[in-house]
Amino acid sequence: MPASPKRLVIIKTGDAFPDVVAHHGDFETLFARQLNPALTDGMALEVVDAPRGQPLPEPTALAGIVVTGSHSMVSDAEPWSERLKPWLRQVFSANVPMLGVCYGHQLMAAAFGGVSGYHPAGRESGTYPVRLTAAGREDTLLGQLPAEFAAHLTHAQSVLTPPADATVLACNAHDPYQALRYGPRQWSVQFHPEFTPPVMQRYLAHQREALEKQGENIQVLHNAVHDTPEATSLLPRFIALL
Repeated sequence: MPASPKRLVIIKTGDAFPDVVAHHGDFETLFARQLNPALTDGMALEVVDAPRGQPLPEPTALAGIVVTGSHSMVSDAEPWSERLKPWLRQVFSANVPMLGVCYGHQLMAAAFGGVSGYHPAGRESGTYPVRLTAAGREDTLLGQLPAEFAAHLTHAQSVLTPPADATVLACNAHDPYQALRYGPRQWSVQFHPEFTPPVMQRYLAHQREALEKQGENIQVLHNAVHDTPEATSLLPRFIALL
């Protein structure tokens, strides 16, 4: 009897803007485009839509999980989001590999004892440098990156206080907690390794008014968008570590 496929599950926590979905795909599609080529034989990629109430899988059946970004806010404590917290703790207890991105980063930190909320300096959107910490340079997942690399970012909330036992792996001028490690195979990042420059450009267009209100030059932000191959390499690297 053939072995059951190893399930890598994308936990979808929201939808991208309709024009992003129409031209580039929704969040889970952006992830799958990078993850699928790296899947090994016998591994199946699945999507669970948490806001729409799809059932969460049994942690012990999983090869790994990826938690997407969202337009929701962790501090709003929506019921679907709050239901994810104890499940994430179960996944962690089972030592299942985890990678949270943006909302997933903030949600994992909150689930494991940290605090996530609105950043006092406002929104960070665009392509910015991110720096590895000393711990990040030694990390199994992030350690293969250069000491400083470019990444796409779009967020109004951040991890404000990481869990007491989390390790800070990366930072930048806006956010001291750009990447965290919670256990030997559990990570989260504030930046978007799944984004491409066209997706980042569309996000900047949608956020133009909010960014200009906080004093940002939207044309400068648009001009600074470029490829981020080092950040994107985290996704196949995560698969390789499963």
